[in-house]
Amino acid sequence: MDALINRYKRLLAATSTTYIRSLMETIHWDARLIAIRGARGVGKTTLMLQYLKLHYPNDTKSALYASLDSIYFTQHTLMELVEQFYLKGGKHLFLDEVHKYPTWSQEVKNIYDEYPELRIVFTGSSLLRILNAEADLSRRCISYNMQGLSYREYLKLYHSIEIRPYTLNEIVTNPDAVCSDVNAKCRPLAYWDEYLQNGYYPFYMEGASDYYSRIENVVNLILEIELPQQCGVDIGNVRKLKSLLAILSSETPFTVDMTKLSTLSEMSRTTLLAYLQYLDKARLIHLLYSDLNSVKKLQKPDKIYMENTNLLYALSLKEVNKGTLREVFMVNQLSYQHRVEYCSRNADYTVDGKYIIEVGGKSKDGKQIADESNAYIAADNIEYPSGNKIPLWAFGFLY
Repeated sequence: MDALINRYKRLLAATSTTYIRSLMETIHWDARLIAIRGARGVGKTTLMLQYLKLHYPNDTKSALYASLDSIYFTQHTLMELVEQFYLKGGKHLFLDEVHKYPTWSQEVKNIYDEYPELRIVFTGSSLLRILNAEADLSRRCISYNMQGLSYREYLKLYHSIEIRPYTLNEIVTNPDAVCSDVNAKCRPLAYWDEYLQNGYYPFYMEGASDYYSRIENVVNLILEIELPQQCGVDIGNVRKLKSLLAILSSETPFTVDMTKLSTLSEMSRTTLLAYLQYLDKARLIHLLYSDLNSVKKLQKPDKIYMENTNLLYALSLKEVNKGTLREVFMVNQLSYQHRVEYCSRNADYTVDGKYIIEVGGKSKDGKQIADESNAYIAADNIEYPSGNKIPLWAFGFLY
């Protein structure tokens, strides 16, 4: 246990609190059991360590951090660690990478039941199954999802430009006020391309030259380790999954032809559909449906997008298409806190069953949505709104 404490102290000393993600203020830290899930590289570990540094800077007696992929757990169980920690006065346990520990769900459930005075926060892959885990933690656990940086967070982290988040209702009903506020503090289009290319993952700060290589490493770890371990993906199909991602990142979003995609990826329709679901849960792609409640979800999605724009640049075999880039950005930013569905009428999306949004360039007109109520155009390369045309970048201020 001393080795874990020493490692924790070193990590805490190296953790900066200069910039803290907005999720920190959303989490109800006093809850007894908290889960923070998200794709690799979005900053889950950093957020946890920042919270510890701010609230328990020199207190390894009542608070402890441990990563469950530590070599310590090849010789010791989590229950053994908790028993020692609790007897020495431990109250707050922070567990990282729980999906690396085979019996994590059962042991966390036992800890929750047997140590009612102990508060537990754990992080895990976006594939982590809390509801369907061997020990159902859903009624005990408050779960939060973490994704990469929004455009607003990117401006604060990389350019020290601080602007508050806006609700979707504010952006679509009062875009003049939103855009005037942002333009008073910066020129949003000046940093726009930077964000789309390399602003989503916080680890860009650790080295610009190998940023895309690190993204590829993250993708490979998900495909080669997490999907086989957590979803039962046949390791022999990993090469086909890599080929599938190359296809999806190089094509413009299209109305899905499963037969064509099955042929290109060399997988049966049934296997392909299952693997698309896994890639969606792993936050590598985003599947869009015309009705999220429909049994159609069991058949095929209406459109397939890469999960974020940086993945497009890292994995695409072709020059990134501008139209694809815009749509991937919109789906990524909107879907974090809103219900986004493919619009089968004359626009791209329906959001929360209320707003209709069409995405395009600055010259995009509103003919397609002229007869629709609550319909808007998210237009690229404009600074201010005009009529129902709203700057695309404004949707990067939702969180």
